Amino acid sequence: MSDELAARVAAAMWADDAASAGLGLRLVAVGTGTARLEMTVRDDMVNGHGIAHGGFVFTLADSAFAFACNSRNQVTVAQACDIVFVTAVQRGDVLVAEARERTTFGRNAIYDVTVRRGDEVVAEFRGRSRQLSGTVIKEDS
Repeated sequence: MSDELAARVAAAMWADDAASAGLGLRLVAVGTGTARLEMTVRDDMVNGHGIAHGGFVFTLADSAFAFACNSRNQVTVAQACDIVFVTAVQRGDVLVAEARERTTFGRNAIYDVTVRRGDEVVAEFRGRSRQLSGTVIKEDS
């Protein structure tokens, strides 16, 4: 499997990902079993405590997870995910989520996603994936 295939799969997924685009997420890099996305925390992402709503941080991590676990061109979905919020995120912060495959077993895999603000870790996410039948793109396209 190549990083070139991962990039083609990511481009196909991104073209149909209205949720990530609507939130202003940016796909920065993708490789086999990896992905990096960025998001700037907007005014409409801040909760009643004046900090970023955790759901948006989770969504950023979940999107990085999705691009990483589909990078081999097998339709793959989340079967379970969890997140630990390490510190509060503020309006205007630029967050970077880096997803890495930890292990695969059968049609299952585990991915870790670290969300950072600069060098500071703000959240740790773990996703468990399950491959379904089919491919994201045709191998010959």
